[in-house]
Amino acid sequence: MTLARSRALSFAWWTLPALLATSFVAAIAIGAVSLSPAQVLSALTGFGKAGLAADIVQAIRLPRALLAASVGAVLAICGAMLQGLFRNPLADPSLIGVTAGASFGASLAILLGAQVAAAFGSLPVVSIAAFGGGLIAVALVYQVAKGINGTSVATMLLMGIAVTAFSASLTGLMEYFADNEMLRRISLWRMGGLDAASYPRAFLMLAVLCGLLASMSRFGSALNVLLLGESQARHLGVDVERVKTLLIVLAAAGVGTSVAVAGSIAFVGLVVPHMVRLWVGPDHRQLLPLSAIAGATLLLISDTLARTVIAPVEIPVGLITALIGVPFFVSLLRNSRGAL
Repeated sequence: MTLARSRALSFAWWTLPALLATSFVAAIAIGAVSLSPAQVLSALTGFGKAGLAADIVQAIRLPRALLAASVGAVLAICGAMLQGLFRNPLADPSLIGVTAGASFGASLAILLGAQVAAAFGSLPVVSIAAFGGGLIAVALVYQVAKGINGTSVATMLLMGIAVTAFSASLTGLMEYFADNEMLRRISLWRMGGLDAASYPRAFLMLAVLCGLLASMSRFGSALNVLLLGESQARHLGVDVERVKTLLIVLAAAGVGTSVAVAGSIAFVGLVVPHMVRLWVGPDHRQLLPLSAIAGATLLLISDTLARTVIAPVEIPVGLITALIGVPFFVSLLRNSRGAL
């Protein structure tokens, strides 16, 4: 590792956690009712006088901040995993069909509306349908790509594109038959949003995030070796088929769950790992955890802006992530052209 790369890595490990902590506190403090850092600390710790500030933090802003941070981290980790698996920095979770499949599942549940509600009662049917649609899409992609000689990454990529196009067509068909209210719900869901945040959703995403974080030490080195090619990885003792299968399962579960609880939030899984890679290099042992921190920070900042820019109207957070990330990403690319 060069001295410049070592310094960049050290700076990233100091800077990104500090930005995450700052953005988390800001997400709790900033809103329709502004709170001071002392009020936030009192509400989080339980010390001091309980009042309106404690109710706002504990009932509304804390679960939303936890959900935003965990969704952003999960999307960024899954994006980094898939970019390493496909050996392509332009890969993102949508390439394996999970996002499009989840969108179709959610659109179908919204279109059926009353019939689904009568059959399933108070269950979060849209979220369940989105998760199921994403898993079915990934299962179809994986089954087609799997053959006698193992799983073909190229076939998986092409099949993912086909499933994404087919799911998008079916979703468009759902929108064609939807009435105005249903069409608005489908459109807002596809833009992503954290307005339905709750502690059960936040804890579910945190559990998924913990599973992904636990897998980092296992897959970081394997992804580094896969960058050399599958044949070289086999010669170096990596069980390539097992690694590919587990990575696809983890990415599908992570993205499927995030889409189910927060809708389709684009950009995070694609660009955050790429930005971190340009900063600290391609070593997945560092790239995966730093991408998680950067993804959580980006979504916390985006959600805070979505809630406050034109309050009381709330902008879909998926639009904010693109508006924030694209200019920064373009700037980073321009400054790093010599290293690419």
